[in-house]
Amino acid sequence: MNLAVIATVFPVIFLGELPDKTMFASLLLAAKGKPLAVWSGASAAFAVHVVIAVAIGGAIALVPHRYVDGLAAVLFLAGAVMSLRDTEEKEEGEAEQAISSVSSRRHAATAFGVIFVAEWGDLTQVLTATMAARYHSPLSVGVGALAALVLVAALAVVAGKQLSRVPVKIVRRVTAAVLLVLAIVAAVAAIAGS
Repeated sequence: MNLAVIATVFPVIFLGELPDKTMFASLLLAAKGKPLAVWSGASAAFAVHVVIAVAIGGAIALVPHRYVDGLAAVLFLAGAVMSLRDTEEKEEGEAEQAISSVSSRRHAATAFGVIFVAEWGDLTQVLTATMAARYHSPLSVGVGALAALVLVAALAVVAGKQLSRVPVKIVRRVTAAVLLVLAIVAAVAAIAGS
């Protein structure tokens, strides 16, 4: 396991997931039921998605480094653009609809289902796959990504009201800046032909 890769992946995925619809879904589900059950269901869904993303990234890693770096630059740049899109209200509305008819006994299963469906093709899933391909360390990328996702779910469940006071625009701008830097680094690596 490579601690440098984990330390690189963690903040990118954490910042990318923080203003995401799944964070709002976890917050709303926990407000209507048992927080530990919601966190457990959300964490299980994130674990499945991390495994899928790392597997896809591993397959991409078979492509020559120069092309992977080029693809990573494009995907990081796309992630930066996606982070700047202001969809907070839309995402909160989707999360509220998803949990409107949930019974208290099924919070973990509902959280798993909501998060599992919402994460398909999500920014953090794409970024996890991209980093797995770029760093050639699937276990380290998986550990860093899963730790970040589970922490975001915990923050949403345990401290949701305080977290919701952080302006989403600020989080999105910081995420976009980090992804832009990663896009530049990957583009330079692609051009250099490393």
